[in-house]
Amino acid sequence: MIKKLRIKLIAASMASLFFVLFVIGGIVGILNYRKVVEDADRVLEILEENAGKFPQKFPGNRKDDRPGMSPEIPYESRFFSVLLNENGDIILTDTSKIVSIDTAKAMEYASEVWEKETEKGFLEDYRYWRCSSNGEVRIIFLDCRRQLDNFQNFLLTTFGVSGIGLLSVFILMVYLSARIVKPFSDNYEKQKRFITDAGHELKTPLTIIEADTEVLEMDFGENEWLQDIQGQTKRLADLTNTLVMLSRMEEGQNSFRKIEFPLSDMVEEVCHTFQAPAKIQEKSLTSTIEPMISMKGDEKAIRGLITILLDNAVKYTNINGQISVTLEKKKNRICLSVFNTTEFISKEQIPHLFDRFYRTDASRNSQTGGYGLGLSIAAATVESHKGKILAETRDEKSLRITVNLPA
Repeated sequence: MIKKLRIKLIAASMASLFFVLFVIGGIVGILNYRKVVEDADRVLEILEENAGKFPQKFPGNRKDDRPGMSPEIPYESRFFSVLLNENGDIILTDTSKIVSIDTAKAMEYASEVWEKETEKGFLEDYRYWRCSSNGEVRIIFLDCRRQLDNFQNFLLTTFGVSGIGLLSVFILMVYLSARIVKPFSDNYEKQKRFITDAGHELKTPLTIIEADTEVLEMDFGENEWLQDIQGQTKRLADLTNTLVMLSRMEEGQNSFRKIEFPLSDMVEEVCHTFQAPAKIQEKSLTSTIEPMISMKGDEKAIRGLITILLDNAVKYTNINGQISVTLEKKKNRICLSVFNTTEFISKEQIPHLFDRFYRTDASRNSQTGGYGLGLSIAAATVESHKGKILAETRDEKSLRITVNLPA
């Protein structure tokens, strides 16, 4: 349990940090990309207004109508333009302000943009701007290779540093999580030790009480008081043994003897055992069992698991209610499902069904018997066999408990 708690703590911390870094990196990346696009569009807008060229007097100071634009932009920018008629035929190309693009390449790019029919966008590393005037279409391309490279390098640096940060935090969490859970671990160990020690200490007085009761019965004969003492003593001894067993199971101390056994036959046999109690209580028990299913595990523990689930279903099914057991094999998993109708079970109760001493009846009376430990033992048994157990209700008038075990 402590190991799982540490794993969950580390996983939650790493997932939270990853999400935060991913969101921050994503937002900063989007803002940087928008800045690249906005700067390119501002330059292209000037080129559009001047028929694909920069004006002689470039508005590059903060006092004019385009603040923040450097007067060096006309000398730094590399661009070319292509003029087309309304049918898409190329009239003129201008590649005087770029070296890496010749006339043929400029015409190829222009034809590709013409087919897209979009006003602006990116074509490889070039931001294009499509504008119409006097029945002609001019497509201007601005080289954004340097800006896009800077943007990509920024992203790689951001996520690289974030990755190193995640790794560093992971190493720290592995080291610090042991200290974080240590108080809980100590308390849990003390609780477990107390249950085990108390169980052993209680066995002696319980044995003495039981022996003394038998002596009194021999001297005075049977009577209801002695029978009551014997019954309650046995009940307390059973409860003590169950708690000790459950504590050992949860910590994996039970030395399960795992063998291959026919699970289908076992489920069918246990179902047959509960047919009579169900019939006496006017409850219907049906089963759908896929034949020839076998598994490797502790035969006694699995039999106890099936018995607990069926016993729970018979106890809490309403009069004239339905109980159904299903066993089937799905790929590499074995699925055992026990369904029963009931008077009422709220969805808020479902997460607590596998808690120790939990009873769905608020009064916690002993009308149905037991100690509220059955499903806790069932959950511990499933976990020790590396399986999963799940309880669910859809209409709050029925309960389905599903066990998935490795085939």
